[in-house]
Amino acid sequence: MSVVRRKFGDEYQAVVGTSARRKRQRFVDKNGRCNVQHGNLGSENSRYLTDLFTTLVDLKWRWNLLIFLLTYTVAWLVMASMWWGIAYLRGDLDMHHGHSPGHNPCVANVYNFPSAFLFFIETEATIGYGHRYITERCPEGIVLFLFQSLLGSVVDAFLIGCMFIKMSQPKKRAETLMFSRAAVISKRDGKLCLMFRVGNLRNSHMVSAQIRCKLIKSRQTPEGEFLPLDQCELDVGFGTGADQLFLVSPLTICHEINEKSPFFALSQRSLRSEQFEIVVILEGIVETTGMTCQARTSYTEDEVLWGHRFLPVMSLEDGFFRVDYSQFHGTFEVPTPPYSVKEQEENLSLPSPLNTPTGSNRSRREKISSLDGLDFFEEKGSRLPSKFQKICSGKRELHRGVLSLCSSNVEKACSTGDLLKIQQITSVCGTEDGGEKLMSAAFKTKSELLARSTGNLELQQRPQTLLTLGAALDHENLPAKLRKMNSGHLS
Repeated sequence: MSVVRRKFGDEYQAVVGTSARRKRQRFVDKNGRCNVQHGNLGSENSRYLTDLFTTLVDLKWRWNLLIFLLTYTVAWLVMASMWWGIAYLRGDLDMHHGHSPGHNPCVANVYNFPSAFLFFIETEATIGYGHRYITERCPEGIVLFLFQSLLGSVVDAFLIGCMFIKMSQPKKRAETLMFSRAAVISKRDGKLCLMFRVGNLRNSHMVSAQIRCKLIKSRQTPEGEFLPLDQCELDVGFGTGADQLFLVSPLTICHEINEKSPFFALSQRSLRSEQFEIVVILEGIVETTGMTCQARTSYTEDEVLWGHRFLPVMSLEDGFFRVDYSQFHGTFEVPTPPYSVKEQEENLSLPSPLNTPTGSNRSRREKISSLDGLDFFEEKGSRLPSKFQKICSGKRELHRGVLSLCSSNVEKACSTGDLLKIQQITSVCGTEDGGEKLMSAAFKTKSELLARSTGNLELQQRPQTLLTLGAALDHENLPAKLRKMNSGHLS
């Protein structure tokens, strides 16, 4: 931390500043000026003289004014010296010292250099006071007069044209085109987008306004080549025509971040460590002059706000729309996921174990359910009276054999709700006639499960066949008393 003392009027205030981070070197300034200087041109400097007019227009105003003044001053002095030289060679400078009155001068009333200079200015500016003039007996003066007229026209056309083009340049028109100080990243229409705002302060329109964006970032190719300040195009609606602007009110330019965007893997965390610059170029034709105007600005990584959105600036008044430019640069925070679009797509593509169980897990679970049902029958049988326990113990192997035959079909129908139904039905085994009802209830449950799961007639009939077979086998092993009851039940 560093403390800097600044003077405000007659008092000093201590301002706390940080020197932790060095100022970011920009490729394009916020005002659109490019921070590029050309050096070590050598003999290539002569190329500027081949396009002298453009070179003069590109110069700064102070150099243009200096060249303008020097060119006219030197031209006037040279031409005045030539008129003075003709007068000197013809002896016109000594006429006021007593020469004969019959002497005919080349230029009347030119006696020295100031008088020759005044004659040139009067001729060049077509003032013509009438006191100094060329006589007809001076052919060299007539030729010099023609050369002076041609040279003056060329100099006037060159310098005055250069000054006119420089004054009418549309660079100052770009001063009334505004860009937001910061860019934002947030959701729009369910998609993560990079956005910034542009505006026009004048009532005159920008005809055929078009906007482009370039990403300036250094990178290294897979072959090992380092590309400093590599330029990459950012799509701001070229395919849909959204890059063609009707710039009568502030507009928010949007770049959708998708798999084709260079920001596809950019997240809120990686934004802090990235180094890039987004150059925005707005072009259009000035409606009043018909000249093409270009406005530029740039956004570095520290000028991109994650999870922000621009404040609204338009309001409806009585008969017109009003733009509040005090809120032009304002933003507010909105809920935005801190993950990149790449990470979000990868998370959505992962399968959910709760919603999509595998077939092997399902079959395994159903097999375990069938075995749990058998264990439940055995546990209930242990609670029966001793007379019925002997009957149930002889039938356990028969039950296991029957269930093993139906296991392939039961696996398709067994579920949590079916197990609950089996448990409710098998509770009948606790009664006195548990042997008979246990056997019939178990087979009926199996037949209902098979009929509900597949709807196949063969699967519906198979448990009934097994039921009859099981009942006939058990009828032979029952005591005489129970055999009569069972025969009445089977009939």
